[in-house]
Formats: sequence, structure tokens, C-alpha cells
Amino acid sequence: MSSSECLRVRGLSASWGTTPVLSDIDLDVNDGEFVVLLGPNGSGKTTLLRTIVGLESPTSGSVALRGRSLDGTPTYRRGIGMLFQEPALFPHRSVWENVAYGLELARRPREQIDRRVDAMLDMLRLAALADRRPDTLSGGERQRVALARTLAPEPPIVLLDEPFASVDVEIRTALRSEFRRALSTTGTAALHVTHDREEGLALADRVILLSDGRVAQSGAPEDVYRKPVDARVARFLGYNVVSERGTSLAIAPEDVELGPPDSSPTRGVVTLNGFAGRDRVVEVTLPDGVRVECRTSQESGLAPVGASVSLRWRRSVALA
Repeated sequence: MSSSECLRVRGLSASWGTTPVLSDIDLDVNDGEFVVLLGPNGSGKTTLLRTIVGLESPTSGSVALRGRSLDGTPTYRRGIGMLFQEPALFPHRSVWENVAYGLELARRPREQIDRRVDAMLDMLRLAALADRRPDTLSGGERQRVALARTLAPEPPIVLLDEPFASVDVEIRTALRSEFRRALSTTGTAALHVTHDREEGLALADRVILLSDGRVAQSGAPEDVYRKPVDARVARFLGYNVVSERGTSLAIAPEDVELGPPDSSPTRGVVTLNGFAGRDRVVEVTLPDGVRVECRTSQESGLAPVGASVSLRWRRSVALA
């Protein structure tokens, strides 16, 4: 184990009955590192978190926290923080009492509990809400309380399962940055699950992309995005995948150029044209039935549905 390694997972597999869900997962999270698990729905992300924290039993493999094997250790003794999509606060306890819960369970000295809870409330801008009950809070406030409660016992790592999915869109961006800041301030490592690729790429120090219960690709966000390893990864990351002279290419929608039908050998028919803020989203269906999305501010983006157009690529990535 390296001196900075916090979480180590090796050969982890899990099933629902006879149906495999995870297959031979290896991953590491270093101290203070923010790692994002990306992947489509059904790829095994939540099952992986639940298996790491002990809520599901693996069929094989091992989990270790700072060099200590967690095999057979019950959830409440693993020392791992867990935050779900729904904050699940105790309705009969105030904000202050919710944040204090884990510390009281660990029988910390009262003076230490008071100091730690006050520090968590200050850090997450919750001090003014200390005496409120959860049912009087907004969705974003409840998630901040849940994070404060999770961080209060000072776990070395927190597992985050889609914590922003149930929050209103207008406050999601601010909440993401608050979570990231709080984890950085406390030096807490995180393994964060999301199917939102933009969220994952923006937050992560490192990305692990799951597909059908396996690690399909991992690395720095920029490297994973710019060099998808195969067609499934490329499609999940938002690329078009087309075949050209026997080679599969990944092409970002913003790298597609539209032109008159005789200006390029690659031609198709416009099947969708819609306004998307600064750009237009144009979908072109090729003769082989493949659909190519283009995001453009060009005048060519005004081509009506049913029009024949040609396509060129500013940039493409050859796939294995």
C-alpha cells in the first residue's frame, strides 16, 4: 500500500441472485482525492458503493481502508461515510442534533462534540439553521446538513451516491461547489457516483468509467474525455461514433461541420433541427442509419428537416 492510499478494492465481484452486476473491479482512492464513478444507468455504480460500505455482500474480492481489510466488517464499523441521493435526516432532531448524531454514537466527549458540530455548521453555512427541523429546510439545505453529519465523525473517505440528483437545477451548481470545497477543506477523500458526465468531469481529480459492471476506462478527466477507449465509452461521453474506411471514429458534436450536399463524400439527411441556447442542435441521419449530432452556430445549421447535407469532421478519435 502506498503511503497516500486511502481505499483499495481488488477483484470485487457481486451478483443479484444469479445475475452478475460487478465483475473483477480494481480501484484505488488516495487520501484527499476526489474520484468520480461515471457510467450509464445499470452499469453497477451504486452496487459498487453499497458493496464497499458493506450494505451488499460481494461474491469475491476484497476491500481495504488505509491498509486494514474490511472483509466481514459490518457497515457501522468500517469508518466510511456514506451520503445518498435522499439525505435521510432524523425528522425529530434539529439540524445541530442531526450533525451531532455520529459523534454521540461514537461516545466522543461533550466538549469535542460541541466544537466539531459548530465547526461543521460554520463551514457549510448552516449556523443560522442550527435549531431548525429538517422539514423546514429546502432540498439544498437538507443535503448540506447531511454532508455536515457525514463529515463530523472525520471519516477518511465519503461515498457519495448521486447526492445532487433530487436537488432543483437552479441550486445544483452551487451545491456541487460547496461539497467540493468542504471535502477539500477537511482533507476527506471521496468516491462520487453520477451518470451526469458533465458533473463528473468537472468535479473529478480522476474518473473511473464503469460499463456493464466492469471498469472500462480510468484516468484524469481530460484524458478520459479526449481519448475514449471504445465505442461504448465514446457514446456515453457524448461523441458520435461513425465508421469511415473501416475505422470507427469518435467525433464530438461541436467538431461536426455541415455543408452543401456536394461538398463532402459523407452525406445525410437532416432529421432534427432545434435551438439550444447559443447553438443549434442538428441531427443528421446517414445512409446506413447512423445518426450524427452537430452543435453549430453556422448558417448551415439552419438547414430544415428533410434537407440533404454533407458532413466533415474538424477532429476525430480513432477507436479500438
